Amino acid sequence: MSPKPSSVGTRVILAAALLLPAAFLGACSVLGDGDGCHDTAAELKRLAEQPLLDSAPAHASAPANYRGVGVTTGCDDDSSGAPWLHADRLYAFPGKPDDVITYYRRTAAAAGWKFEEDPASGAPPASVEGACWTRTEQGRHLLLNVDLRPKGFSPEPEPEAGTGIAYSVSVGTERDGGKDTCWH
Repeated sequence: MSPKPSSVGTRVILAAALLLPAAFLGACSVLGDGDGCHDTAAELKRLAEQPLLDSAPAHASAPANYRGVGVTTGCDDDSSGAPWLHADRLYAFPGKPDDVITYYRRTAAAAGWKFEEDPASGAPPASVEGACWTRTEQGRHLLLNVDLRPKGFSPEPEPEAGTGIAYSVSVGTERDGGKDTCWH
């Protein structure tokens, strides 16, 4: 039995009512929250194409609850400075945090990224929390951050079968191309 015309119309209206807010939210993530994030789509696309976002140690994969997500982008404009443009990717890794940092030290150095040290102590920023590198590309100062304790993702990334670690790789820059550092 086919649905009545009125029930088809009701379903179309209901589907539109459910999908329209999601479309607007998606547009906001591309445009950003504040005025400083307008017209950033081209720069966000360039950040999302950074090769190190797709580079990971052997056996790393998307977290179980993030399959198919890939690289995400965003523009954060909290009005305390230049908006922050970033591209991020989550991974699950069955090994140890040191293995992740060692992999990115080699890979980032080979791609021309400079490992950044903490100016206060002279110690490298690699720790149980992650590591950071910088480079300038097309007149823009970029930061590469490997975060071994990724926060702010909802839902929280889950390692495979509850073992190993989840981590994020992020490439970011100030909207004006500034000289932000790993240590702000």
